Amino acid sequence: MWLICILPGMMNLAWDCVLVLFFVSQRHLFLLNRLKEIEMKSSDVTGACNTPVVYSTDSKHFSGSCISKSLFSEVNICHFLLNICGGPSGGDRGMAMNRKEIQHGSWILIKGTIRFLFMVVNNLVAIPSYVLYLIVLQPLKLFNSKLFWHVEGIMFKWLLAMVSSWGWTAGYTVVEWGDDVKAITEDETMVLVNHQATGDVCTLMMCLQDKGTVVCHMMWLMEYIFKFTNFGVVSLIHGDFFIRQGKAHRDKQLILLRQHLEKYYRSRDRKWIVLFPEGGFLRKRRETSQSFAKKNNLPFLKHVTLPRKGATEVILQTLCAQHENGAVGDANGAEEASSWKEISFSDILLMIGTPSWNITSTIGGLTKNPGILGSCPEYQEDCSFHPNDSVPVSLEKQKGLQWVVDITIAYHKAKPIDIQTWIIGYREPTVTHVHYRIYPIKDVPIESEALTRWLYQRFVEKDELLAHFYETGAFPPPKGQTTATSRAMTLDPLWLFLVQIMGFLSGYMWYNVLQYVYNCLGL
Repeated sequence: MWLICILPGMMNLAWDCVLVLFFVSQRHLFLLNRLKEIEMKSSDVTGACNTPVVYSTDSKHFSGSCISKSLFSEVNICHFLLNICGGPSGGDRGMAMNRKEIQHGSWILIKGTIRFLFMVVNNLVAIPSYVLYLIVLQPLKLFNSKLFWHVEGIMFKWLLAMVSSWGWTAGYTVVEWGDDVKAITEDETMVLVNHQATGDVCTLMMCLQDKGTVVCHMMWLMEYIFKFTNFGVVSLIHGDFFIRQGKAHRDKQLILLRQHLEKYYRSRDRKWIVLFPEGGFLRKRRETSQSFAKKNNLPFLKHVTLPRKGATEVILQTLCAQHENGAVGDANGAEEASSWKEISFSDILLMIGTPSWNITSTIGGLTKNPGILGSCPEYQEDCSFHPNDSVPVSLEKQKGLQWVVDITIAYHKAKPIDIQTWIIGYREPTVTHVHYRIYPIKDVPIESEALTRWLYQRFVEKDELLAHFYETGAFPPPKGQTTATSRAMTLDPLWLFLVQIMGFLSGYMWYNVLQYVYNCLGL
């Protein structure tokens, strides 16, 4: 049965990878031969008008040539495809494939085939093992649901570590910039990420591996089509949400998202929720976004697109701790009392845990502490209140979203990595740069128009960050600082090896168990 569940996704992914492998193996042959034909066809023309033919991907360089515009266009396309493939484009390198290029292409084909086959086997042993483990653990879910989802989270992290290892072994690494998010890994956090390609998800899977238990307790919002991939069954069980794009589905999807969060987010002890507010890949939405911005006098963005607030607004409304008056922490501007003496004990209880207030037993009352998000972050006993010298009331940390992490992903030379590249590894080893910025939830408005402006401002900042990165190769320093520091994100090879061994041993074990059951049933 589990084979039926994952087979369609595996077939789709296999077909995509086969196409990529075929393209890589044939990348130079057709294109270079066609360029040679064009060279021969244009020789008579250039001889007649004494104008040299200059092969270039820049059409401006052909202004003095006698070649027809159609041939110019075809030359441009051939050169463009050759540049993407990393192959020669004529000129001093010649029009024929040399031995070194053939060897390089053959090595890519062999390496890609081996990596692809390993990925297929990896999925066939790891995903069914994950499903079967959770089926066997169903009695635990009845008696101790929290422990069940804790175990599930650990296995989920292992699966994502396997995906991370595919890119890591291909030489695709991550360098991190900006704020250090390790200090807030146990807090409820909403993560906003720019979206350029399918490799964004793989990059996040990798760079969050060393962030404590984040991966174990995270929830993803992803495109609906991913539900039907090889990893879709895992995401369904884990409790991720698959969202349909398009105006026809928008309102219904937001209702379903709210219901999903209310049902699964805290019952499964989720902490971080990851979403892509742009609602699609940069290459697909940029033109539409820029046109919309021009018509509505909005920021004109080049490296990101204008975000959509729908899912972000639903998450804030659903997961932020609300008070009786409907306010969400300090984010909605909950009014401060004009006088301490006018605050009742019930009002004080409502204030407990809000971002701008802290209770201390030292003075037996309230003291303002804007730098602390939530009450009693260290769960100390000195965080208590004594109303009218009565018995101390112990205060717990306020539940609800506490942070928003703004993640900006930048690729080398603005060339995103897709899932096929991640698996097959036909691109040269490259470094992906990830920038973090942390915002307290009290700084995030929840009112619709204010939230829209806030999101736009974040993506304007993203666009500026990416523009600076593509120009200099580094993210700019934080405000008030003169230098920006980066840190290499590393994965322990031994840890990745042990995870893979665990996956294959589990697959072998379940194969023998199912074979034994099959024989016992006499099927």
